[in-house]
Amino acid sequence: MTARVKICGINSRSAYRASVDAGADWVGFVFFPHSPRYVTAEQARAIATEDGPPRVGLFVDPDAAVIASVLDTVRLDILQLYAGEKTCRAMRARFGLKVWRAVGVASAADLPDSDEGLDGFIIESKMPPNASRPGGNAAAFDWTIAKGWAAPAPWLLAGGLTPTNVAGAIAASGTAAVDVSSGVETAPGEKSPALIHDFIRAAKT
Repeated sequence: MTARVKICGINSRSAYRASVDAGADWVGFVFFPHSPRYVTAEQARAIATEDGPPRVGLFVDPDAAVIASVLDTVRLDILQLYAGEKTCRAMRARFGLKVWRAVGVASAADLPDSDEGLDGFIIESKMPPNASRPGGNAAAFDWTIAKGWAAPAPWLLAGGLTPTNVAGAIAASGTAAVDVSSGVETAPGEKSPALIHDFIRAAKT
């Protein structure tokens, strides 16, 4: 079985088209103003003008009004939230969409032991000291921590992945899905269609 791939931080038509053409399983849009990959709902709608893989919207500590405003403008299929369990469950109930909660880990003890009433997890390294955003920091953790983990829900491995190391990360962690953003960029927020193709090819072969 080949790994499934999410390309996150889509902020241009070229990145979207490359993700679709290369066979991405999900595309992600970042609705967090402090990220170099931030897009408005109007920009996301203009980028994703045709059908493609399921769309994931990333929000950090959001309230319902923020998510509702985005959903009024652009279709999303999944909410990826940097928030506590209670907030994530509330947003799932409010909008009727699947919710993935981002979880930072440093040891096996940090891995979730229940599904928390949610649909999945993004597993990445803990937020680095003094970082301005909780994800997209190109920081990896010891991927072997997840090997043999009895995951209570589907999950994606994220953080520090590149076309060069993704195959090794899949083997080391045992993940069935990966999530990349900065690892397919030439500069912060500058997606490379060539690197997107390279990453998806490496993950799936």
